[in-house]
Amino acid sequence: MEKPKFKTVQEVVAAGEGLPVRYLHVPTGDGEVQPLNAAVPEMDIPAIDLSLLLSSSEDGREELSKLHSALSTWGVVQVMNHGITEAFLDNIYKLTKEFFALPTEEKQKCAREIGSIQGYGNDMILWDDQVLDWIDRLYITTYPEDQRQLKFWPQVPLGFKETLHEYTMKQRIVIEQFFKAMARSLELEENSFLDMYGESATMDTRFNMYPPCPRPDKVIGVKPHADGSAFTLLLPDKDVEGLQFLKDGKWYKAPIVPDTILINVGDQMEIMSNGIYKSPVHRVVTNREKERISVATFCIPGADKEIQPVDELVSEARPRLYKTVKKYVELYFKYYQQGRRPIEAALI
Repeated sequence: MEKPKFKTVQEVVAAGEGLPVRYLHVPTGDGEVQPLNAAVPEMDIPAIDLSLLLSSSEDGREELSKLHSALSTWGVVQVMNHGITEAFLDNIYKLTKEFFALPTEEKQKCAREIGSIQGYGNDMILWDDQVLDWIDRLYITTYPEDQRQLKFWPQVPLGFKETLHEYTMKQRIVIEQFFKAMARSLELEENSFLDMYGESATMDTRFNMYPPCPRPDKVIGVKPHADGSAFTLLLPDKDVEGLQFLKDGKWYKAPIVPDTILINVGDQMEIMSNGIYKSPVHRVVTNREKERISVATFCIPGADKEIQPVDELVSEARPRLYKTVKKYVELYFKYYQQGRRPIEAALI
């Protein structure tokens, strides 16, 4: 059962009550000795041209090969020429910033209810000594339209609802193209993944606000985890770093490339690709001086769909690595708060 709600991080900061002990990150002991704010190298991931991925030209084939290499090595790419204008993405960022700058009572009109993930507030608190992330968020199911709970959609700032609807529709096109490109990069029929993802798939968008933190060496914005989605589209902050990915036991920071959308593979895509494309563990570190804002959209297969490795990717040389899973996200949240990886439960 979820515990009663805590103050949001913005309220903690505004009250000037110092740093509550609930936020102090406890190292996991698996060699995690560096302070959270230690300098880390930048990831070497390509910016991939989405408009080329579905073309049969030489350039298209080269782009597919870059996609395959990045997703099998890092599980992350940056996508350019995705068909959404920079001005539109800037507006999403601006509206997010305006929402988090509203008075508490205005934001509380969209407050998350106990036991539910949707709405404004902090993450679910499932047990007494759970370490809290230094983040406030607004979490909304945006697609399909009949699953929207509009009571969680902000009325202010003006235009927020309309812009989010438009963004969702634009993202749907990107999602479909990206699924087809991933299938083509593995020499599969281009609807192989899309068919398994299903018509009943949902999209959840999470608006993230990381206020400045007095102890970036001791407090984490988002604890290490991999996503439970098929994949995730992220608009990172253009000015403030913070997102880091784990590879071979070391952390690397995501580069900031204007006008790109960062896409990372989630656990359900790792299962569908029979482990060829990796669902990377990532975290967000905090910043002493600056707030950081990002917007993530999780693409989640339909709850009725059985997610399993695509037949063509299973062979004697590469046997099937994962069981068939259903309603993976329900399992996911339980594991996430314990700092465990739910994909372990899916391994054969």
